[in-house]
Order: sequence, then structure tokens, then C-alpha cells
Amino acid sequence: MAYLIPFIITWLITTIALVIITYLPTGVESDSFGKTAITALVFGVLNGIIGIIAGLPVLGGLVWLVTLGGLLLNLILFGVSAKLVEGFRLRWGIWSAIIGAFLLSIITSILNVII
Repeated sequence: MAYLIPFIITWLITTIALVIITYLPTGVESDSFGKTAITALVFGVLNGIIGIIAGLPVLGGLVWLVTLGGLLLNLILFGVSAKLVEGFRLRWGIWSAIIGAFLLSIITSILNVII
């Protein structure tokens, strides 16, 4: 059960960051806090899957994919999450995803230091 604590903390940090982003003029919109929390969960699961795939020894441990391509991955995951969760939108399309991914990286980094 203790292995779930980091997952829950990460999910809460991502949810808080997404709530902040939806209140800023970024074009990232959500119908409710619940939709934002579901989006954070979907985002986290997709991010985890990519991390597992990138770390597979058969692929040579593509750690660079997760580290150097972090912003690009967040951009793609933002778009996929918006498509998967009804009620979470990117009003300006790719521009909202770019702004949201950039802010998500910054805000989650700050929240990780605080928490």
C-alpha cells in the first residue's frame, strides 16, 4: 500500500497544477474540478506508460526521451488527455497545449519543491 503514496502525491500535484492552469488565460478549459482531476489521472497514467516504455532495456533505455523530450511529451500528452476526457478542452488547439505543457512543467516543479 505504501507504493501508492508517491502516485497519489503526484496525482494531487498534477491536479493542483492543472486547476491553476485552467484559471489562467491559457486556453486550457475544464468544466469542473472533477474533470480536471480525471484529466490529471489520465495524464499521469499516460506519462507513466511512456516512462516504462522508454526505460525498457530492449530499447536501450531511451531515458533521453523522458528527460530531453519532457516538454514535447507533455505537449502530446496534453492533447491526448484533452481528447480522452470529455469536459477538458484546449480552446486554442496546439497553442493551448504548448502554453499548458510549459506551465505544467513549471508549476509541478514548484509544487514538488514545496510539498
